[in-house]
Amino acid sequence: MTDQPIAIELIREGAKGRYVATLEGNAEPAELTFSIASETLVIADHTGVPDSLRGTGVGLALVERLVADARAGGFLILPLCPFVNAQRRKHPEWADAFKT
Repeated sequence: MTDQPIAIELIREGAKGRYVATLEGNAEPAELTFSIASETLVIADHTGVPDSLRGTGVGLALVERLVADARAGGFLILPLCPFVNAQRRKHPEWADAFKT
């Protein structure tokens, strides 16, 4: 885990989108990609964290942001990404944000 703040940007392009996370001093971003299936369902497709960011908590921060946005936006997450699905299992308090 890192004490540095993690900046996360949401980028939407039609029915696709991604969260891009950066840490100060690290040029390589991490990302979580998704597809918008409907107004009430978003499919988490893939999480990519470069080796230089592994162990910093950036992957978890991406999923936390997705969960927060799902709750605020009134949609559910279908976790096709193995990392997102693993985090869902580790965090039963997020059950309201996931379609399983």
